[in-house]
Amino acid sequence: MPAGLIDLIMRRRRAVLILFAVLLMLAGAGSSTLFDKLKGGGFNDPGAESGVAAEVLRDQFGQGQPNLVLLVDAPGSVDDAGVVAAATALVQRLSGEDDVTGVTSYWTSGQPPALRSADGSKGLAVATILGDDDAVEDQITDLEPRYSGIRDGLDVQVGGYAMLQHEMVEQSEKDAVTGESIAFPITLIALVLVFGSVMAALLPLAVAMVTVLLTMGAMWLLAGVTDLNALAINVVTLLGLGLAIDYSLLIVSRYREELEAGVEPGQALRNTMNSAGRTVAFSAVTVAVALSGLVFFPLLAVRSVGYAGIAVALIAALSSLTVLPALLAILGTRVDKWRIRRRKNESRELHEGRWHRLAMFVMRRPGTVAITVTVLLLFLGAPFLGLKLGYPDERSMPEASSSRQVAETVRADFDTSEQSSLSVVLPQGGSGVPEYAQRLSALPDVQRVDTVSGSYADGAQVAPATELNARFAGGDGVYLSVVPSTDDATVLEDLVGAIRNADAPSEVLVGGVAAVSVDATDALLDRLPIALGVVLAMMLILLFLLTGSVFLPVVAVLLSCLSLTATFGALVWIFQDGHLSDLLGFTVTGTLASTVPIMLFGVAFGLAMDYQVFLLSRIREEYERTGDSTAAVAVGLERIGRIVTAAAVLISVVFLGFLVSDITFMKAFGIGLPLAVLADATLIRGFLLPATMKLGGRWTWWAPGPLRKLHDRFGIRESADTGEPDRDLVGA
Repeated sequence: MPAGLIDLIMRRRRAVLILFAVLLMLAGAGSSTLFDKLKGGGFNDPGAESGVAAEVLRDQFGQGQPNLVLLVDAPGSVDDAGVVAAATALVQRLSGEDDVTGVTSYWTSGQPPALRSADGSKGLAVATILGDDDAVEDQITDLEPRYSGIRDGLDVQVGGYAMLQHEMVEQSEKDAVTGESIAFPITLIALVLVFGSVMAALLPLAVAMVTVLLTMGAMWLLAGVTDLNALAINVVTLLGLGLAIDYSLLIVSRYREELEAGVEPGQALRNTMNSAGRTVAFSAVTVAVALSGLVFFPLLAVRSVGYAGIAVALIAALSSLTVLPALLAILGTRVDKWRIRRRKNESRELHEGRWHRLAMFVMRRPGTVAITVTVLLLFLGAPFLGLKLGYPDERSMPEASSSRQVAETVRADFDTSEQSSLSVVLPQGGSGVPEYAQRLSALPDVQRVDTVSGSYADGAQVAPATELNARFAGGDGVYLSVVPSTDDATVLEDLVGAIRNADAPSEVLVGGVAAVSVDATDALLDRLPIALGVVLAMMLILLFLLTGSVFLPVVAVLLSCLSLTATFGALVWIFQDGHLSDLLGFTVTGTLASTVPIMLFGVAFGLAMDYQVFLLSRIREEYERTGDSTAAVAVGLERIGRIVTAAAVLISVVFLGFLVSDITFMKAFGIGLPLAVLADATLIRGFLLPATMKLGGRWTWWAPGPLRKLHDRFGIRESADTGEPDRDLVGA
């Protein structure tokens, strides 16, 4: 950090804290309405064929994919006269609601058997709420309390995709609050154990609170100019807490190290900010770059996590580089106030500590260690080879959620898949629509096809057109509703492909939940090479600026990727295959939500590179001081190993807060991120990195002449400036 800025923060330390207090009040006021601006869903690609189909349905036909279901439980039979009258009135009232269209029910649509439960005690009404995500959310928020519960003697539950999105937003808000309430006290206890001092332990939590609140305010501003998914807030709270603690841990540890070396507090803080402070700033940029890859994807949920991650990384660094030094300037030597145990003098243990001994052990047999650890990680990652991607549905929600209860009841008691129907849109129409409908009805796993000319099944027309079929026409175009005979996700995705490959009278757009799932997965896979390429290229450049080596950046990136193998193997083994489902409390679907590996990779890779920067910067400092690569690795690992391990444990404890979420794919973060962080901090940093640096030999720090000159001019170094102490700047 610039010396002038450090001195300014120390001299104006109280003004800095007052400024941030004002910013926190403003951020808190704004973020109090943040959840009103957030969206559910966000797992679709609006520019894909299914997204275009939805737009054409809305704009040309005034229709949409069914996203609202009323499950009506009658006191007797759904055919009783009183039930018929009450249910008919209920459905007619729903038909009159603004932006609600395509209402079909057992009582008003000719009593189709598919909308009546097997025992005759329940009936369905299916409808579409028109509009974008905001309009649908506003409407379902208004409709749900007016239609659910006991209505004229009928027990009504509201379900459908609109309800699922609504409940996901509400659940995300609850999970964020619960995660924070659990993570903060546990983290405080862990910090006290790490520092041995209550005062030192409180500093990272203070920075974490500043980080989370300021990032919430930033997200409130961002939500005013672009769409944001509610899941991003879980990332803000827990990643913000984790990164702020990581950065604060590094700075406070380095400051205490300087004090123990006998450096006066003012100069100790300067040295700390010129060394650990630079590392924190560089690390934050590295994490932000890693998470920037997520903004390349068209899915709102993935992009939102990217936005949140970038914001929280930069704000965590800002808080650590301003608020924390201001607090340290006020505390001075009182940073260790309220000790619970005496701190060891680490300077005497550099050549006898466990991390030094581990590094020397590894570097005596680097080939054996590297092969053993690599094979172990690849073995743990083997289940990922059986990955099956899917689309998050109501089973990802808690059992008490209305959308899940309705969907499970329909699946168990009704012979219908109306909720899974596919919309086949022909914007220009065509002369062969009846024949096209017949062909589609003959496809495997198709129960029925409805269109403007009637209904079709098994390759033949089974019902003539009525006035209800007029909704399938719009302008010159028509659309068809293909009702499948199953809700099985794999079968439905195959059906989407079969419809898209079938001969059609004109241009065809296929929409519906299954089509959205297919298109979302395709979009993720299509954008993945671009996102990875950009992120990896930027990461190699940043690590070169840090190390001045051509070899080390490549090794660091490869090792960070390797550290994630065990994580992805565990994701498939647990959340796809269903091991530990009873313990963790989730429903097995046989697939993994397609967004989870992408989002998890972005966050976990960013954290892996975070620890790479911590360690490599300290090793580089020792190498510049001694010129001995082996000693630099051992001493650097000894100096920073304990801090990295403590940071990994602390951030893992924070990420366990994701496990309290009642949304299944958020639980995956609670398992995946701690595994990734701990594997990286132990197997990678303790074994593979020292082994590969030893195997690299003289090439470890090599760079061609032009690149070396470039590094000399623009490179980042963790080396403290020296100067005369200024006793007036710290501790007053």
